[in-house]
This record gives sequence, C-alpha cells and structure tokens, in this order.
Amino acid sequence: MQLISRIYLATLLLPLAATLWAEPSPHTPTFWSVTQTDLIGAHKPTVMGSPHVSSAPPHPALFFNGSSDGLLVPTNPLAGWPQFTVEILFKPEEGGLAEQRFVHIQDSTNWRVMIETRLDGHGGWWLDTFLGNERIRQPLIDPRRVHPTGRWYWVALTYDGQRMTHYIDGEKELTAQVAFGPMGPGQTSLGVRQNKVYWFKGGISTLRFHPTALTPLQLQRGPLQ
Repeated sequence: MQLISRIYLATLLLPLAATLWAEPSPHTPTFWSVTQTDLIGAHKPTVMGSPHVSSAPPHPALFFNGSSDGLLVPTNPLAGWPQFTVEILFKPEEGGLAEQRFVHIQDSTNWRVMIETRLDGHGGWWLDTFLGNERIRQPLIDPRRVHPTGRWYWVALTYDGQRMTHYIDGEKELTAQVAFGPMGPGQTSLGVRQNKVYWFKGGISTLRFHPTALTPLQLQRGPLQ
C-alpha cells in the first residue's frame, strides 16, 4: 500500500516538475529600454548616423535627428504571435519631416507593422499606424486627432487576431478589421523606415511587446511631460 501511495504521489508531481523546468514560452512579453546604441534588448543593432543618449528627466532615451539617425535591430519580437500589442514611449519633436516612421517591424515575407507620425508644421502631430503586406493594406490615420509636439506620449497598437486598434496615452483613437500575420522572423528599425527613408526627429525611450491585445485599462498611459 505504501509503494502504491508513492507511485500515485509521483504521478501527481511529475507534471508539476515538468512545468517548473520547462523552457520559457516564446509567447511572453518583451520589453526594450532604448537608452544605448550598442544593445537593444538582447540584440546588437546596426547604427545609422549618430543617435544620442539623453538621461534628462523625465525619461532616459535615444534621440534621433530626423535626417540620418536610426537603428536596425536584427529580430522581430512579434514573430509567431497571432495577437499582439506594441507600446512605445516616445517624444515627437518639431522641425522634422511631415511623414516619419519611428518604428518599422517587417518579416521575411513582407508582413509589416508601421508606427508613424504626421506633422502639420504648426506644433502638432497625429498618429498613423499600418498593418499589411503587398496584398493587404490597412492604415489607421485621422488628421483631425492632433496632439502637441515636444512632450512624451505612450502610443499603442493592438491586434486581436481580427481587429487593429491604436491608442495614445491609453485613449482609443481608431480601429479597423484586418487579416494579418502571424509574422515570421524579421527585423525592427527605430527612427527610420527600413529602406532608410522617412527619418524620425525626437526621442524613443521604451518599447513593450505583448503576445495579447491588451485592454485600454492594461495599457501604459499619460499624461507625461
């Protein structure tokens, strides 16, 4: 009877042990602190121009000059995820191009995630996000939703497997239905589109990648200075 009890106990503990010793799931959040040029996450980026590090409060960040500064990170943190959220803490500055791509994620089959700004030249900007490839193209953009340049914002793009939505400081702005991905291996550029056009002027401090479509209450939000 004692032997049977031990065998029964072992059958209960083995699945728990397997769980504890299992490799981490690939579907776990990934956070990047963008405060240096030699390492982003666990990856060594290709550096374009001379993005400069700023430790000035309230947020340490890399700042891009809007004409030649960028990073190309050799990984796609969204690879294999049927759902996702991308959150970015960034500061758009005045004096840049009218169209700027500050985050561009692309895989080897040309699925693309683009997070962009549009500047009006009068101290205002609005958000432009994009999911798609050569056949499927879904942007979210509304020039009436203008925000002042020269301050920090949390922007977020979510995809729940059917619908993309973007937010600024936790407030929903636009949404649309689209069939997208899942993406495969690829790379991520910061401060510029991957073909080295539409340079970004401003700062990027943090990127957060989640394997689910977060709710508005789960998102990072302002107001930030």
